Amino acid sequence: MRQDSHRPDQTTRRQQLVVGLLWHSVNSDNLGVGALTQSHIAILEGIAGELGLDVRFLVLGWFDRREPYAIGANIRVVPLRGRHFLPGADGLFAAVRGCDLVCDIGAGDSFSDIYGLRRFGFMAMSKAIVLAAGRPLILAPQTIGPFRRPGTARIARALMRRCHVVAVRDEPSLTRLDGARTRTVLATDVAFRLPFEAPRRDDNLVHVGVNVSGLLFNGGYDRANMFGLRADYQGLIRSLLGYFSGQSGCQVHLIGHVITDGEIEDDYRVGVALAVEFPKTVVAPRFRGPQEAKSYFAGMDFVCGSRMHACIAALSAGVPVLPISYSPKFEGLFGSIGYRHVADCCTETAESVLAKVIDAFEHRDQLRRAAAAANRTAAERLSAYETVLRHALGAAALSHA
Repeated sequence: MRQDSHRPDQTTRRQQLVVGLLWHSVNSDNLGVGALTQSHIAILEGIAGELGLDVRFLVLGWFDRREPYAIGANIRVVPLRGRHFLPGADGLFAAVRGCDLVCDIGAGDSFSDIYGLRRFGFMAMSKAIVLAAGRPLILAPQTIGPFRRPGTARIARALMRRCHVVAVRDEPSLTRLDGARTRTVLATDVAFRLPFEAPRRDDNLVHVGVNVSGLLFNGGYDRANMFGLRADYQGLIRSLLGYFSGQSGCQVHLIGHVITDGEIEDDYRVGVALAVEFPKTVVAPRFRGPQEAKSYFAGMDFVCGSRMHACIAALSAGVPVLPISYSPKFEGLFGSIGYRHVADCCTETAESVLAKVIDAFEHRDQLRRAAAAANRTAAERLSAYETVLRHALGAAALSHA
């Protein structure tokens, strides 16, 4: 894999298709974004193979410090910084001009204004640049919105109106497309396709994974309850750990899914601190990549967590999971595949969420059956998105003929 700020080599474009992967990442500290990238590449490679096409990927997104975990001879990276949104030979416009097709996954849920206007601005500008470059733009399955400001909602609809297809991963996102007048596809999160290897366990313990969001634990980026939680998140987590640590034959694992040097977001750092308070817990390692994290979750008998892709990793591995939500994206995504077991920190008290987690744990066999049904629905939803990609890659190949 090479980092490159220039357009792909034009001498081989006639024999290969170049797919731009906007707002993906080969080495994000947020392993959820990495899971989207690895899964999306696997889906696209599978379809290209069916069509007899050779596909290369130009990954356009933030580039973190860790070693890349999405690697391959057909993957190139353009690390995006603010300057790349300006005109220039090494800018985003020049990069996407060398693509046959651009798939924008919006880091899963960032095409919204709930994370602030700066992030929304980058999301909107990048889409406008791809459209100005005259390249077909597919919004890959993601959460659209919510938009708290009328102005951002109008900008979003105007951009989506010009997209080739908008794929969403939940039904509430469809309602936010009112007025966009574009072709839409209801899919689900592509990370359901992330491969994993379930570990073998030879003990008789009940292994419980608790995914603590460092971002929520620290009060959000502004450290002032940025997401408007009703539940006392720190108190909730301590109550959960106290309950599970007190259960006979139960081994509690603190499992991070955003692992970074940043103090506010780092799940691992919070897990280490909590393990001092609750010495019976085990802190999961600093995972090298999304597949390693999913394989760890696959070894659990029950999981609860606040990083949505941590919950997706567990659920897609067939593990009973109770997501602890801070955003409508949780209820939207899991509800759209028929998995109704979600607790909401924004509308419920810590006591109510704790009671839901305990009830889910006690009825985990029922949740396991619900997880199996949800995975079947997820597979059906993803097949609809794959049909979109099959047509788009076929059309791109015909344009070369």
